[in-house]
Amino acid sequence: MKLAVEAPPLHTLSVAGRDEKFPVNRVFCVGRNYAAHAREMGKDPDREPPFFFMKPASAVVDAASPVRLPYPPKTANYHHEIELVVAIARGGRDIPVERALEHVYGYAVGLDMTRRDLQLEARDKGRPWEFGKSFAQSAPIGALHRAQDIGHPRAAAITLTVNGQPRQRSDIDQLIWSVAEAIAVLSAYDALEPGDLIMTGTPEGVKAVVAGDAMRGAIAGLGEIEVRIED
Repeated sequence: MKLAVEAPPLHTLSVAGRDEKFPVNRVFCVGRNYAAHAREMGKDPDREPPFFFMKPASAVVDAASPVRLPYPPKTANYHHEIELVVAIARGGRDIPVERALEHVYGYAVGLDMTRRDLQLEARDKGRPWEFGKSFAQSAPIGALHRAQDIGHPRAAAITLTVNGQPRQRSDIDQLIWSVAEAIAVLSAYDALEPGDLIMTGTPEGVKAVVAGDAMRGAIAGLGEIEVRIED
């Protein structure tokens, strides 16, 4: 087959302890999935069913090694959001909760970087969030740890520091909607596919970063990522 234009690059993630790469298909993000973060954003976590937004594959940056990201344009309020990332190995539609983890390839530490001013402006005007959330290099993600090697983490400290100072700290057992539940709900709307990623939400403590700031995010058992913001 002859292509009309040059094909875009394939975005991939490293796999811990292996030479192979994980090809990224789509990136689904669970919104306000920690109660304390929902409250700091002015929402009631006890009344809201799960909702999702998406990032393009071009948002993904392989952060298995320390990375540098440019400060993005059109924002003066660039926020960090540390998250547990789930990689899908086997697709499916209407996946039951009790079988959902069978579809998981592995887990990683990730950051959902957000142009908060653009996101909130769009929200207040009833417009889509894309310019606030779905831009290139907005999802640095560490090496994937295969579920067959580590199992399925249900409780693990999740932390983020900026320039060595604590910003975010919680535990993934505080997720309002579990990994299995998120997979089940997503697959009811659209068939999941191999290569899909799910960013499961961030705990409280989100704040702005500026050029020169160095972030270190970690989840116990999944290692850490280091991301520095540049001009």
